[in-house]
Amino acid sequence: MEGQINRYLKSVILNRIGKNKVILLFGTRRVGKTWLIEKITKEAGVDSLTLNGEDQDVQALLSTRTVVNYARIIGNAKLLVIDEAQVIPEIGKILKLLIDSFKNLTIIASGSSTFDLSKQTGEPLTGRSLTYYLYPIAQIELNERENGLQTAQNLEERLIFGSYPELFNLDSIAEKAQYLTELIRSYLLKDILMYENIQNSAKLLELLKLIAYQVGSEVSIDELSRNLGLSKNTVDRYLDLLSKVFIIYKVGGFSNNLRKEVTKSSKWYFYDNGIRNAIINDFKLLALRNDQGILWENYCFSERIKKMDYQQQNTRYYFWRTYDQQEIDLIETKNEQIIATDFKWGNKKKKVPGFFAKNYPQALFSTINKDNYLDFIL
Repeated sequence: MEGQINRYLKSVILNRIGKNKVILLFGTRRVGKTWLIEKITKEAGVDSLTLNGEDQDVQALLSTRTVVNYARIIGNAKLLVIDEAQVIPEIGKILKLLIDSFKNLTIIASGSSTFDLSKQTGEPLTGRSLTYYLYPIAQIELNERENGLQTAQNLEERLIFGSYPELFNLDSIAEKAQYLTELIRSYLLKDILMYENIQNSAKLLELLKLIAYQVGSEVSIDELSRNLGLSKNTVDRYLDLLSKVFIIYKVGGFSNNLRKEVTKSSKWYFYDNGIRNAIINDFKLLALRNDQGILWENYCFSERIKKMDYQQQNTRYYFWRTYDQQEIDLIETKNEQIIATDFKWGNKKKKVPGFFAKNYPQALFSTINKDNYLDFIL
């Protein structure tokens, strides 16, 4: 099925070919970057060259940073693809020399983490690069091939197994559970363990498990530190690394500097429900679970992020709570507009909290449930 799902970024990136830019494409391993790049190179209509950054011969070839050497490598290609570019030493300087020296060239540099690639390409590529993030399959990508009934029928499965591309090629629940379990074991933590020289993958998985049980709740670094037997600095570093490989993301507290508002704590969410459930090894049906609300909130939030990011909406995300426990799950800010959202798995509607309504009268407020969620994520 993945082959029939048209990825949203395909047309976006195709429209950037020929503009003499470095296109940085980030996304976790197995999310479909290689498949997407193959489609783009086929449809771009220009000569292309694809290099694998994990190949040591490629690394050696690119290490001689001269225009003559690069001209020999590129030949007639107008599109250069470097897959897993973050592995290549000094990739930022290499990309800068390439894009400055060959005016008819477009480069796509893909990476499964933002470690070296973002660190090394930040300043040298100012004005020369465009950055895109590829997520697991989004509902806006499935909408072309599903009718409303099919989407409703598939919702429970997506809440439990998520939407990594390969899952759409698997038929049974057992196969999907096995795939996600193997994905965590073999791929998702690979970049952290390889490039950040962390020996103890067990602690990373333990940390992810603690976060998985606290999705939608404020997370205490002190508490995580005590439970894991690690320093607060180490926990902070691990959380930062896990966000850089697109497993989890952080949401801070929203405030207009009003004394009653909580701002110092954070919440953490998973980019994909299936990864969250694999971390805690729980693929039970919804009727047998007591975490439907957590799954619903995580799913709606992640689908919203996919939509807003793909449509290049410059949106920031927060939660809101006061010290007397008035709270809202999600606050979005864009162009000075405030959109407040609560997520409810059942059909109950929540009234806007009084303190929020009084202090943010211009804000829009809605409750997202099974009846209206598609309007929120499409």
